[in-house]
Amino acid sequence: MASFPKLPHEYEDEDTEGRGHSPLPTKEQRVLKGHEGAVLAVRFNPHGSYCLSCGKDRTLRLWNPHSGVLVKTYTGHGYEVRDAAVTRDNSKFASVGGDKQVFLWDVASGNFIRKLRGHDGTINAVRFAAEDGVLLTAGYDQCVKVWDMKSRSIDPIQVIKGFQDSVTCVLSIGTSILAGSVDGTVRRFDVRVGRTTSDQLHAPVTGLAATADGLCVLAAATDSALRLLDVAGGQLLSEYSAPGHYVHESVKMDCCLTPSDAYVVGSSETGEVLFWDLVDGEVAESFKAHTGVVTGMAMHPDGALLLTSSVDGTVKVWGK
Repeated sequence: MASFPKLPHEYEDEDTEGRGHSPLPTKEQRVLKGHEGAVLAVRFNPHGSYCLSCGKDRTLRLWNPHSGVLVKTYTGHGYEVRDAAVTRDNSKFASVGGDKQVFLWDVASGNFIRKLRGHDGTINAVRFAAEDGVLLTAGYDQCVKVWDMKSRSIDPIQVIKGFQDSVTCVLSIGTSILAGSVDGTVRRFDVRVGRTTSDQLHAPVTGLAATADGLCVLAAATDSALRLLDVAGGQLLSEYSAPGHYVHESVKMDCCLTPSDAYVVGSSETGEVLFWDLVDGEVAESFKAHTGVVTGMAMHPDGALLLTSSVDGTVKVWGK
């Protein structure tokens, strides 16, 4: 994506609150169609100029969400693609899914750079960390694997175990790796001191998102609630729900926050997207995004756009 032009509004300030404008992207701008079957995830590149969609049809698609143009289709997965992550320089991305291996791609050519093997089951999530020097993957085999991107080795440099079920999501905050599991826990691994802590949410965890300051993490669980946890101590800071509107009972779904951390964002199995005020916990906005389950979400770095993906086979772009 380094070869693609930046857009003039790419770094617009999110701070439209209090100036007579809606602070939340709830207006449908365009629909991105092309996948055959469910779209399982959608991810912005770090600058927010392009996005990748991950399909059950075994393809990844690169879009310009600002214009709706399909830029490139990546084929090579033999099973569904569940997640993707793009490097900060936009030249490479990693993708994972039912193949039990990590695919590393060159964005411009569409060719494989290499494949990493080591998981014993479907890989659910992938994230770059440590200035793209490390790759994190979370799998159905109940572990998180850490890969050295500066090495040519195809083996992980660390395997984090202790989960009792499939690991659905992973992210890094500072020197810590956080992961959520179907076993109902959010576990934090402090790489610096080698210590593990576990917070029990008593329902399968399917999504994690960090606040901008890295002090808190938002967790989506299948008891139809989002929870904000203190990263350092694990204390429950707030809980967000909306009976009858926010339904999360059986499907892996994302959660996210606006860049200013003013709002928490969750998606529903009913096709709705909801925004809660982070502080008072009240629903600030909700709208019907898709006819089917909203599987994935991605917030633009400046907060101007929200992407949603769905089992209905589309990605939708929402603006202010």
